[in-house]
Amino acid sequence: MGDDRLLEAFVELADTLVEDFDVLDFLHLLLDRCVELVGVDAAGLLLADQDGTLRLVATSDERVRPLELFQLRHEEGPCLEAYATGTGVSCPDLAAAGDRWPRFAAEAAASGFAAVDALPMRLRGDVIGALNLFRGRAGALSDTAAHTAQALVGVATIGLMQERSIRRQEVLTGQLQTALDSRVVIEQAKGFIAQRLGVDVEAAFAVLRGYARSHNLKLSAVAAAVTSGDGGHDLFRTARPRQHSLPPNG
Repeated sequence: MGDDRLLEAFVELADTLVEDFDVLDFLHLLLDRCVELVGVDAAGLLLADQDGTLRLVATSDERVRPLELFQLRHEEGPCLEAYATGTGVSCPDLAAAGDRWPRFAAEAAASGFAAVDALPMRLRGDVIGALNLFRGRAGALSDTAAHTAQALVGVATIGLMQERSIRRQEVLTGQLQTALDSRVVIEQAKGFIAQRLGVDVEAAFAVLRGYARSHNLKLSAVAAAVTSGDGGHDLFRTARPRQHSLPPNG
């Protein structure tokens, strides 16, 4: 991946000082760029709510969602360690991590992952969440990949905290709560679209996100329109001609 593409990603992630900034779309962009530029197979992001409790906010792959929820439910895994310690966690071989994370390691292997790195979203003493980077093959990230991942997470963290003002914690937690609430609506919309178009949930999310971007709308607003039945007609009319080219359900 060329330096120009990496610089473009940094510009995308730094561009948060815009009107009607959509935090959830921004976080999905972070995950997409990590998968693309770091060379991992999937990524998941946990952010802390107003009580400091980690919550799942975004994933790049539907396989990651149940695994991240498993991690939270059993209070065991790399993301929790990265968030608690404020330092990166690397596990190049999950098959050898049974003593460290007995339940998580087995669940990750069952989901098709063999290695994972977790990076805290940290700026100075403030840690607002953690990012998991999953790989299907065992082995450590290269130095270049690790530095790229850290740089992307660092820029994203600065962007989030800059947009909300680092010294106003109430704004930070309020926006994170909005993202968490929006995620519920988006998950509902994905299921609705998947059922309506006869595609899997990943293809449904691609339709939802593509429509929002092409019409310059907030992702959460389009999802709300779909679930309420008030504004989803145009989305389905636009998506239907491409329906046969989307991945089949299951």
